[in-house]
Amino acid sequence: MAVTDEAIERIKAMIVSGALRPGDRLPRESELAAQLGLSRNSLREAVRALALIRVLDVRQGDGTYVTSLAPPLLLEALSFVVDLHRDDTVLEFLAVRRILEPAATALAAARISAEQLDALAARLDALGAEPSMDELAAADLQFHRDVVRCSGNSVLCSLLDGISAPTARARLRRGQDDAAGRMLLEHRAILSALRDRDAEAARSWATVHIASTEQWLRGTP
Repeated sequence: MAVTDEAIERIKAMIVSGALRPGDRLPRESELAAQLGLSRNSLREAVRALALIRVLDVRQGDGTYVTSLAPPLLLEALSFVVDLHRDDTVLEFLAVRRILEPAATALAAARISAEQLDALAARLDALGAEPSMDELAAADLQFHRDVVRCSGNSVLCSLLDGISAPTARARLRRGQDDAAGRMLLEHRAILSALRDRDAEAARSWATVHIASTEQWLRGTP
């Protein structure tokens, strides 16, 4: 194991064990290096790497702190990795969405409020009869973010938020076809199931919706 990797693992072990908790300030560099049996250079590199993935927060002139470790913060790195995808991996992202998003939509059926339902409906209505491809892609992404957020599961929300953007961008690049009308109909079907508090119908419509997008992308050069 490389020295920097070993340093990362040792700091991680301190966090996992509870020796360092969210919001805690790390000991001074010299003290922590001695405590962990590391050189200051390897410790410095480990801190830099952990700061990049939002585990640590380096505050100039103040010290280094453990972040909140909240899922949305830690999973920001996923969005960066996903942004490096190639077009031939878009279908793989959709396959992951097809596994996770219907479950999140089913959870939302029990937890979504009347105000949130009305807001979803208003945004769909605001699109009008013939939205542009830009408007449609943005609305599709926002609709799913809003529904998943209502599941109450921040991990699911962060994961799906990170992997959903590539499919929207792929749709933009490949142009608009008659799938636009179907997309809006499926959004309204999901919304209707959510209003009915029908978790299984919401799950089914979310599955159909993502599968139809997947099918559309498979058939689009």
